[in-house]
Amino acid sequence: MRTTAERLHVFMLGACLIILLGSLSVSAQDSGTGHLKLKVNPNAAGVFVDGKYVGPAHILGWSCWYALPAGEHEITLSDPRWQDFSTKVKIVAGKTTTLKHSLHDALTPHPPYGTLRIEAATGMYSAVYLNGKFMGHVDEFNNSSQGLMITPGDYDLKVVSLAGSSELEQKVKIEENKTTHVRASSAG
Repeated sequence: MRTTAERLHVFMLGACLIILLGSLSVSAQDSGTGHLKLKVNPNAAGVFVDGKYVGPAHILGWSCWYALPAGEHEITLSDPRWQDFSTKVKIVAGKTTTLKHSLHDALTPHPPYGTLRIEAATGMYSAVYLNGKFMGHVDEFNNSSQGLMITPGDYDLKVVSLAGSSELEQKVKIEENKTTHVRASSAG
């Protein structure tokens, strides 16, 4: 059984917690930050905010969101199997803006194909670019049952972490009916 002093102490801790949480909420509104939430098909599409890659759509979906300064922002959704989509959204301080969109099919190149597999221990959401075009994130091409099937040829490969640092830049040759393995040292 708690003494009166212990009950008073618990009450005061609870009151402090309520005040702290309330001030954090007001502070988020005062700071001019709002949130972007996405409901996108396909949910593996890469998300770019004002030209910066922020990860695949599914990490900004049902349970996650991306904090942005209040104001207008350009959102681009990109996936090699679908047509890119860009739109402007208005972010309001202290509010969550939800963007819903389904990408449209892109023209699929005809076979033959080669496969690119990128092996990385970490940085699963690092962006993968071929010849400057976003192709997905490392985790989509990171194990023996996954890979990017593309037209054979020579490509400039770039892997960029979510923090924006380049993890890998190299030329790769994709050969018909063969798998090309690339190792990326990941930082994010």
